Amino acid sequence: MISKFKDLLSYAKEQPDPQRLLFLFAKTELNNPKKSKKNAKGTITPTMCVDKLPEELTDYASLIKEADGISSDWDFVFISSLSGGKKQPPTTEDADPYLNKMTNDITSGQNIARYVVFDRQDNPIELLPN
Repeated sequence: MISKFKDLLSYAKEQPDPQRLLFLFAKTELNNPKKSKKNAKGTITPTMCVDKLPEELTDYASLIKEADGISSDWDFVFISSLSGGKKQPPTTEDADPYLNKMTNDITSGQNIARYVVFDRQDNPIELLPN
C-alpha cells in the first residue's frame, strides 16, 4: 500500500516498463469550512500539472518546493503514472492527453479513485464523490 510519496516513487522505479509520473495540483474550497475536516464537502479546482520521470525526483519536499516556486495555491496533489514500452519511458507529449484527462476527471468529480492523492504534508488523502 502506498502511504507516503517515497513508497510511490520506489514503486514507480521498480516497474518493468519505464514510468512517467503525472501530477495535478489542486486547491480546495469547502462549502462549510466550520464542519469537521473529516466530513468536509466542497469543490476541487486544478491549478497546475506537470509530468516527471521518477529519476527526476528525489523526495516529496523537493517536489513541493518546486511546485510552490510556480504557485503555492494548492492543497492536494493527484498522482498517476504512465507506462512506457520497449525500455523507453513515455515522453511529455505522450503525457499531455492523460494530464488533460486528469484535469477533466477532477473538475467533473469522476474517476478520482484511480489517483493517489497527498496533502502538503505527505499524508494520503481519501476523497469521496458527493
